[in-house]
Amino acid sequence: MTSVRIEHISKKFGTTLALDDINLQIAAGEVFFLLGPSGCGKSTLLRLIAGLHEPTSGRVLFNDRDVTSLGTDKRNAVMCFQSYALWPHMSVRENVRFGLEIKGLTRDEQNRRADEALGIVQMTHLKDRKPNQLSGGQQQRVALARALVVKPDCLLLDEPLSNLDAKLRLEMRAEIRKICRQAGLTAIYVTHDQKEALSIADRLAILSNGKIEQVGRPTDVYLRPNSKFAAGFIGETNFIEGVIRQIDGGRAVIDSTVGSVTSTATPFDGLSPGANVTLSLRPEAIRLGNPSVDAPNVFDGLVHDTVYLGEVAQHQVNLSSKQGETVLKAFELNPKIVARDEARAPAKVWFDPGDVVMLSR
Repeated sequence: MTSVRIEHISKKFGTTLALDDINLQIAAGEVFFLLGPSGCGKSTLLRLIAGLHEPTSGRVLFNDRDVTSLGTDKRNAVMCFQSYALWPHMSVRENVRFGLEIKGLTRDEQNRRADEALGIVQMTHLKDRKPNQLSGGQQQRVALARALVVKPDCLLLDEPLSNLDAKLRLEMRAEIRKICRQAGLTAIYVTHDQKEALSIADRLAILSNGKIEQVGRPTDVYLRPNSKFAAGFIGETNFIEGVIRQIDGGRAVIDSTVGSVTSTATPFDGLSPGANVTLSLRPEAIRLGNPSVDAPNVFDGLVHDTVYLGEVAQHQVNLSSKQGETVLKAFELNPKIVARDEARAPAKVWFDPGDVVMLSR
C-alpha cells in the first residue's frame, strides 16, 4: 500500500490561483475524500496527484518517493472519471484487460487478472456483454475493475457516482469502500456530496477557494467544525450570532440573538470573553418537548412549519428575544405525528451545551 504526501502544492492557470499552498498527508490504505463546492480546487488537486497536471510549486510524494515530475504510468496511479469511458465495441472482459494488453502481458495472464478483477466487483457473470447492455451501476463496476486490474498503488476517483440515480448511489457507496478494502488500495475520492463523504471516508479534507478549511475524520469534522464554511458545508446547521460573556474551564456562556447560551463543546482555543462568535447548532441536536428542571439552554418557541419525511420531521421554530426573532431548523427523529395542526404551535426548545460549537471565523 502507498502513502501520499502533498507538500506546499500551488497551481496557477494563467492568473487564476486554483490551489494555494496545499499540505496533506494521506496514509497507506486510507480512503480519503476531497470535498468542496464547484471550483474549490478538488479536481485540480486530484489531477496533480495523478500526474495529469504539473504543479506551479510544491511536491507530490508516494511512499516518500518524489513523483512530481513523473507521468501517470510511472506513478502507477489510476484515475476513474465520472464518465466511465468504456469502449463500446469491446466486451466487459476486453475493456478490463485493455490496460494489460498495453503492458504486453500474455493473453492467459490478461484473462486471469481480468477475471480476478471482475470477481472483486461481482461482474464475472456479465463479462461477455457490451457496455450498452449494462446498467449505470454495472458500468461503474466495470470501470472500477479496469482500474483494479493493473494493481495500482493509488486509486483516484473523480465523482464516480454522479451519473447514477439515488438508489444506485446508495448501493455503490458501500461497494466502493468494500472494494478498496478488499484490494488493499489507497483511494483518493473527489465529491461535492457530503453524505457520500460521511458514509465512505476514513478521513476527509474540505476545500474552499483553493485552500484547505479542515482535515479530519467524518465524525470530527461534522461534530466539531473549525469554521463557519466547514460547518455549513458538511450537513445542515443553524448559525446563531453572539458575544462570549465568560469562559470557566470547559464551560462558556454566550450572549446570543436567542438569549443566554451555554457551550461545553471544547476546545475554545483562541477565544476569550468579549469575542464575537458564531454558534453552530445541528438541527438534530435541537429538542422539542419538556426538558428536565435543571436543563440549560431552554427557550420558548413557536413551531410555524413542519415537513414530514417518514423517519424524520423537519420543523421551523421561531425563538423571540430582545434582539428580535430567530428562526431555527429542528429535526425530530421518528416523529409520532405527521404534522402539527396548529399554524403556530408553542413548544419548549432545548439543546445540550455539548452540541453548541463556537466558531470565530
